[in-house]
Amino acid sequence: MADLTVQLSGLTLSNPVIPASGTFGFGHEFAEWYDLDCLGSIALKGTTREARLGNPLPRIAECPEGLLNAVGLQNPGADRVIAEELPKLARVFHKPAIANISGFSVEEYAETAAKLDAQPQIGLLEINVSCPNVCHGGMSFGTQPEAAAAVTRAVKAVTKKPVYLKLSPNVTSIADIARACEDAGADGISLINTLLGMRIDLKTKRPLLANRTGGLSGPAVFPVAVRMVWEVYEAVKIPVIGMGGVQSARDVLELMLAGAAAVEVGAANLVDPLACRRIVDELPAAMAEYHIDSLKTITGGAHHG
Repeated sequence: MADLTVQLSGLTLSNPVIPASGTFGFGHEFAEWYDLDCLGSIALKGTTREARLGNPLPRIAECPEGLLNAVGLQNPGADRVIAEELPKLARVFHKPAIANISGFSVEEYAETAAKLDAQPQIGLLEINVSCPNVCHGGMSFGTQPEAAAAVTRAVKAVTKKPVYLKLSPNVTSIADIARACEDAGADGISLINTLLGMRIDLKTKRPLLANRTGGLSGPAVFPVAVRMVWEVYEAVKIPVIGMGGVQSARDVLELMLAGAAAVEVGAANLVDPLACRRIVDELPAAMAEYHIDSLKTITGGAHHG
């Protein structure tokens, strides 16, 4: 029988398939579609210290092989997530979940991370450093090694659970930023977040998104994700969670061969709410096709072929 289990910093997942943050709500919303316990874990919607309404509409734009989004981290804030969303999730999902945390200052990251770290349901913290640093002119924390390292150190100082830094692909060297996070104490790396993009409406001659630019996700970004997972696997010794345009079990295997220990599925959930379950169901047959007995054995396999 195929062994689908994988390891993430001491956590054993029944399989590597994780719905990506921002595409699966707080998880419980999908319980009407299928038994969520078939998933390896769930990356919860990005959470900030205070509630956020997000960006003005329109904030979603379709494009070939993907979509642009500029949702703007809409969420009810950490306290309400803990009081309302986590109890709802606990009724329908009985495995450790991944808290996705965003912030606009180092202090905000640390405060929010400490609150989520204290929740028994949370097995791992995913720190989104693609947010603008409001204390330094709005540049994303994840575009500078020093800023990403500062967030890592602050979060590690107030948490006990594994901390994974979710990196932006909108950089010159993703490996340099991953190394800075590892040196600052990160337990793992998640990548990639969305690529910055833009579309213009020919009728109105204006950007389609009210925010003008947004994050590109979907199949179009998959080759970029494979390349960046490959580069980060070569650069660090800590685990990598790969994501970006995953549509199938074969995509999961490809990202794992590039270096991912587990894989998040994002935009596919917005097209097909059953996408993650389908991919989990497809994995044994895909493994058999490529003569893979255990998924734990293939992480980084393409580097040694």
